Amino acid sequence: MRHLLAILLCYFAVFSVSVQAQEQTIADPETQALMQQLVTVKLSKTLPVLEQLEEQGGAELLPLFQTMLKGGLYYIKSSKKIVAAEKNSGEFVVTEVFSGEALGTMTKKQIKKIRVNNKLRVFLRQAIARLQIQNPDPEKRLSAVKALLGDLNDETIAMLKPLRSSETDADVQSIMDLAFALNNSKSQDASIRLGAVKVLSGSLENEARNALAAISENDSDDKVKAAASKSLKKINERIEFYDFVDQLFFGLSLGSVLLLAAIGLAITFGVMGVINMAHGEMIMLGAYTTYVVQLLMPNHIEYSLIVAVPAAFLVSGLMGVLIERGVIRFLHGRPLETLLATFGISLILQQLVRTVFSPLNRQVESPLWMSGSLEINPVLSLTYNRLYILIFALIVFAMLLLILRKTSLGLNVRAVSQNRSMAKAMGIRTDWVDAMTFGLGSGIAGIAGVALSQLTNVGPNLGQSYIIDSFMVVVFGGVGNLWGTLVAAFSLGVANKFLEPVTGAVLASILVLVFIILFIQKKPKGLFPQKGRAAE
Repeated sequence: MRHLLAILLCYFAVFSVSVQAQEQTIADPETQALMQQLVTVKLSKTLPVLEQLEEQGGAELLPLFQTMLKGGLYYIKSSKKIVAAEKNSGEFVVTEVFSGEALGTMTKKQIKKIRVNNKLRVFLRQAIARLQIQNPDPEKRLSAVKALLGDLNDETIAMLKPLRSSETDADVQSIMDLAFALNNSKSQDASIRLGAVKVLSGSLENEARNALAAISENDSDDKVKAAASKSLKKINERIEFYDFVDQLFFGLSLGSVLLLAAIGLAITFGVMGVINMAHGEMIMLGAYTTYVVQLLMPNHIEYSLIVAVPAAFLVSGLMGVLIERGVIRFLHGRPLETLLATFGISLILQQLVRTVFSPLNRQVESPLWMSGSLEINPVLSLTYNRLYILIFALIVFAMLLLILRKTSLGLNVRAVSQNRSMAKAMGIRTDWVDAMTFGLGSGIAGIAGVALSQLTNVGPNLGQSYIIDSFMVVVFGGVGNLWGTLVAAFSLGVANKFLEPVTGAVLASILVLVFIILFIQKKPKGLFPQKGRAAE
């Protein structure tokens, strides 16, 4: 009898644990039965089941709807259990839909996908938005209401009205008011439509513009029609302004890349008078260093760029010192031979990279903190990778200025650039200054490669795409003048981006080149020519 009682207690304990496990997913038997219908029902009959699920299960079913929208909802053929699955190397990694618990891997024959069509996707997006409106996170509430703007109905408005009175976040309140205005824009009462137009005029959302455009064309009341036209004109003017800001940002972003690529060339060209055709390959080495760093720390991609920046500086800088000590120091005063020698070195470095890494482009992964964009408003967003690169370029520029003005190396560099013979007579080791200057310029080019790896694929020809632009920036700004390089880089970047929509990318580059040629004819020493001994 005791043994029987113990067995019953054990069975009850196991049963209670299994019930608790079910309760952690979906506790309601009716909801579970509805979910099970997704396995057997035809695709054309799935929508009514989903509608019942939303009504019955509420926010508890968000993981199910989200998984289904992504196309990752499956069921196991043997047990009819609904699971989430993701294909990986020919097999499917299967997890529990609600808890995310791993259930192992399965083959295509063991599971079957629960199909979704466009009609179901529209419903799922709307349902997810409706369920997320009461989320504690204001960002999720905001995105949820925005998702509802395109398909408002009386039920949605009735649901939003009580939530508006309890809403505390100003942005969510504003988007809810916009939803009410969109609904009122279809009213039969002209005064209500006029009030809706006033609310819509303060929004840049696509739905608001579309509603105003429809009213300005089709409304029966002239007063409402005129108000809508006036509001639409103001909105279009604001959009044009933000388009200008967006183009300006992309121009500054391109300018920051040109600044990083050219600033190292500016100090080597200014101090040593060396036309370094291998400068682009220093950029390439920096980009490949970033790729190698990510290979060495695959589980710490978030910190890879922090490691890659000094690593790229060292790799490219040491290569620059090696080139200067091995080749360039024997060619002082012979610019043509130096140009040909550095061009040969660039070909050697390209072939070396092709041999080690293959000629194929390599993809460098961006950390999460550099992904996405900063949304200023519905028509203007700034991508984080370009924003961070712009800030990074300015930091590098400021640090280089400090090095050249506040350190003994900077003092020696300025002395050699102004009068090499006098500096040598004063005991300055000009050969050492040349090596350090060339290494510093090459190291900064390597840092430029780190930045470029976040914007484009890494390949053997990466540096060749920027070497001509770098020389244009240096010549346009004034040889050896860092502030000139800064102004020239941003000027050329902005000019290029504003010309591209009108002329196309290739013609824009040609026009910029023609402008620089004409400018150099007028001012051969650039925007900010050096003065005094440095000019000599």
